[in-house]
Parts: sequence; C-alpha cells; structure tokens
Amino acid sequence: MQGETNDLGFLRELYASTRREEMAPSGWPQEQIEAFLFQQFEAQHSYYLEHFSSSDFDLIISASGEPIGRLYLDEREEEFRIIDIALLPESRGLGIGGDILQKIFAKASAVGKAVTIHVEQSNRAMALYLRLGFEMVEEQGVYHLMKWELKTKR
Repeated sequence: MQGETNDLGFLRELYASTRREEMAPSGWPQEQIEAFLFQQFEAQHSYYLEHFSSSDFDLIISASGEPIGRLYLDEREEEFRIIDIALLPESRGLGIGGDILQKIFAKASAVGKAVTIHVEQSNRAMALYLRLGFEMVEEQGVYHLMKWELKTKR
C-alpha cells in the first residue's frame, strides 16, 4: 500500500465517514461510536493487507491534489475485483465514482475481463452500479456480488 503510514489518518476518517450514518441510531455516545469505527477500520485494514497483498491500494485525489477517497482493486485471472471504493461525503454524487468505474471498465474491456464488486444491499451506491450495467450474480448475506461485463452486439 503506497504511503500506507502517512495515509492511515485519512483512511480512518474516510472509513468512519462511510459508517457514521448507520451508527447514528445506535444510541451510543459519539466518543464510543468513533472508538468502534476506529476498531472496525483497523480490522478491515489488516484483513485487506493480509488477504489482498498483491492488489492496488490507491488514494483518489481531487483536481486540487487533496485525497478524497480510496480505490482498492485486485486484478484476477478472469476479472477485476473492486475490493473497496469510497469517497468523502462532500465528493459523493458529483460523478467522480462513475468516472472511476468507467476507467476500470475500459481497462477491463481492453483485456477481456469482467468487473465485480460486493455491495451491501442498503448501500446508496447500488443505484449507480445498476445504472452502469452491473448485475447481481449472487446474494451473500447482506451483500450482493455484482458483475459488469462488456456487452457485445450480436
């Protein structure tokens, strides 16, 4: 993971920003929520480093040079697996995620591969994935395994 040590503070905050809304109804004090999210980030981060060690762990950088998100991508024999893609709240809904996905589609298409991602069923980004042509392949608990493939005209 490039710049891992320097980027951990940003990555922790990014992770927390994706989970605070779901934690709000817990009734926990904010300090407890933040401690829980810190712990969850550490567990996820360790898991990703251990199980996806050959993957690309990239920051998404704004036009002004500031980090605004992360993209973790694993190129496999048959597919490009998006391990994680996340943007800060102020960067969501601006077309950035769609642009990144289009670039991944182009890269995958150039080598004849599909693109897959696990998406929580309640994730707001599900509408984006469906609009861009992802289809549900398998339900796995609270997640859907989604797949995008280049459609060829027959």
